[in-house]
Amino acid sequence: MANKRSWIPYLLILPSVAFLALLFVVPLVQTIWLAVSENGAPSLANAQRMASDINFTRSVKNTFLLAIAVVPVQIAIALAMGTMVSKVGPGRETILWIWTIPLGISDLAAGLVWLSILQNTGYLNSVLFGLGIIEQRTGWLSYQTPIALFFAIAVAEIWRGTAIVMVIIVSGLNQVPKEFKEAAEIFGAGPRTRFLRITLPLIRPALQSALILRTVLAFEVFAVVYALGGRNFPVLVGEAYTWQNQNQNYGVAAVYAVLIMMISLAATLIYLRVIKVDPERLP
Repeated sequence: MANKRSWIPYLLILPSVAFLALLFVVPLVQTIWLAVSENGAPSLANAQRMASDINFTRSVKNTFLLAIAVVPVQIAIALAMGTMVSKVGPGRETILWIWTIPLGISDLAAGLVWLSILQNTGYLNSVLFGLGIIEQRTGWLSYQTPIALFFAIAVAEIWRGTAIVMVIIVSGLNQVPKEFKEAAEIFGAGPRTRFLRITLPLIRPALQSALILRTVLAFEVFAVVYALGGRNFPVLVGEAYTWQNQNQNYGVAAVYAVLIMMISLAATLIYLRVIKVDPERLP
């Protein structure tokens, strides 16, 4: 009887395991094989084509620069928003609801919103031209203005993706015992000291999760970039899309996909190693 009961947990998780194997493991193995094979035989030809692609170096550089520029700003803004909302009493839910509106907007829709603001005939140009601040409508989203295009994409990504980071941070702040803060305040610790010595260490698990999630999503950015810059600002996912849909070369597209996965896994391992979480010290 005890022997039969020992199999019950495995039977219960079997549907989930089968689901993951069918929709994740099998496509993953197929993608890796597609990346490292040609005509059914192992080959590095697809990787060589990817490395020799004129946009490969630019796409790697742009993807990393965007992640480096966007993720720290989003974490800082989310920490500030989470700290502010944690001190609010009445109306807290309304403020959170307003701040999380970008979560309900798809990546492509967010890109189109910012396109309507920043393009030549967009709202920003119209306002600046109408006020006489600029003499003629300026194009900020072309290959001739790479810095302006980069900042436009970064701002759009920060606006779109900060909300999910804030939700994670707020959930972590809600787990910090009030007694710790009150005790520190009694002993004369200022707001800055309380935040650095008490709040920040105790929300480390939430911070770790937010960094991993947002960094992985930053390496997978595509729709916002495609809407604002198109091929003028190549990124890794955009190049994978181009090779699959325009060039009809699924092998090179698969190599790009595997590269993105490896970068994401490497970033995750770094965060797990750098931001260590001790379960015994959690509240």
